[in-house]
Formats: sequence, structure tokens, C-alpha cells
Amino acid sequence: MTKDQQSAEPLPAGPIAFQGELGANSDLACRQVFPDRATLPCAAFEDAFAAVVEGRAALAMIPIDNSSAGRVADIHHLLPESGLHIIGEHFQPVRHQLLAPKGARLDQIATVQSHVQALGQCRKFLRAHGLKPVVHADTAGAAAEVARSRDPARAAVASSLAAEIYGLDILVPDVQDSDGNTTRFVIMAREPRVPPPHQPPTITSLVFRVRSVPAALYKAMGGFATNGVNITKLESYMVGDRFTVAQFYIDVEGHPEERPLRLALEELSFFSREVRILGVYAASPFRLEQPAE
Repeated sequence: MTKDQQSAEPLPAGPIAFQGELGANSDLACRQVFPDRATLPCAAFEDAFAAVVEGRAALAMIPIDNSSAGRVADIHHLLPESGLHIIGEHFQPVRHQLLAPKGARLDQIATVQSHVQALGQCRKFLRAHGLKPVVHADTAGAAAEVARSRDPARAAVASSLAAEIYGLDILVPDVQDSDGNTTRFVIMAREPRVPPPHQPPTITSLVFRVRSVPAALYKAMGGFATNGVNITKLESYMVGDRFTVAQFYIDVEGHPEERPLRLALEELSFFSREVRILGVYAASPFRLEQPAE
């Protein structure tokens, strides 16, 4: 989210909360988007949300998808219950580094620890070098633990910022399997910051549950097709303790006050038990830079 994407009203002052420890990729994203703000590490996503709700942080930087590993676990369950609003998005290129204690050599490394998604994004490298992956709560936390251990047989997959913070050597740079490895973050705040209509590109994010009738999802989605609204993301997941209730998360191009999306949402609401808008915000320039399929 750049300055020209923001509404005229200034953002609330204060630090940016993220899940993980200092040096995590989420920390790196915070610093890239808001270089003049302090960052607030939080143990869990719920803690990052709570920091904003309680006023200890002004914003939260939350990863939602990765181009290699897919959806970040549990996020779609947590977002609707957070009490916060999506006010922007950021696409962060992910560059994983193989980090080890000072003086360690690659041929000494036996295990590599990191967040499960980071390990999955480096699967080919780990397999090629016969390294055993060990799941850790987050990338920077894994780096901190390796630094404390001083064990030359242990390494971590984390960011270059984590290497700097925890005093580790970068044994091998850029060990991710894909050069295009990118994580999409959403920026969340206590109050919505809806841009004016008719100033594309705009993204609207929402969740909904369809009624339990035949072809309800097909009919609910029909309004987007007939009104020419592009759906950029649609995912379903189970809610509650039953396998009969599914909630859908959807990102679409457009503003709810513009006629095409307004009509599509009216049709969606007719066939749904609940529709809740999570945020209306300016699309990242990253979307416009992607080549057409």
C-alpha cells in the first residue's frame, strides 16, 4: 500500500503488529511498507489482532496467501472474528536464506528448522542436500534458537534480517524453490478506510455462507458473471463442528458503491444466509505488474 493508495485521512499513529519474532518475513513486510514505524512481534495471529483492538498497535500485517504454499493456515477462520478491517494489501517477495552459527559449514548441517510453510517452499533444496526439516513456530524464532544453540549441525531457514539480528552466517542465499515466491499480506486496522468509488483498481474482500438449497452457490456466483465483476480469489472452509456448513472467502475487483458490484452483492445476499464485507481497499500495484494468462 503506497501513499497514493491511501484515503485522505491519515493512518492512526503507532506500531505495526505481526505474528512471529523480530526478523520474521512479516516483520520485513512491515518495515518495507512502513519504514518509519516500530514493529510489534506477537506470538500468535490472535495476539496481533488483539494488539490492534486494545490500542497497543495501530495496524496489523497479516499473511494470507503464498504463491508456492497456498493459504496460510487458520487465517480465513480468524479474519472474520478479529473485529478489524482490511485497509490495504502488500505482496512481499520471499527470499529464504540458510542460516547457521558463525563458522559452520554446509557439510556439517544435519537439520534445518523453520516454519512449516518456509520448509515447504524450500523442499527441493533440502532434499537435494539431504537435510532433515524440523518444524518451528516461525522463521525468525527458528533462527534465534539456532543462534542460542551454537550447534554447527543445526541451521534455520529465515530472512537476511533474521541473520543480521541474531548474528548468524548466511551459508546459502535464496534457497526457495521458486524465484517468484511471494506472500500476500493484508493490512488491518480498527476502523475501515474505504477509498472513494470509481477510482479503480479496488479490491473488496468478504465472507459469506450460502443457503442450504440446490445450486445455491451457482446462483450466488451468477451475479458476479452477469455484472462483469472479476473474482480474483474464492475459497471455502468448514465452520463449526459439522461438515454441512461451509463459509466462503472471496476477493473481487470493484467497489460496493459501483453499480456492477452493488448488483452482484444484492444477488449474493439473496442466496446467502450471511454476507460480511471484511474490507474495501486499493489494489496493490503488484497485481497490475503480473503478466496476463
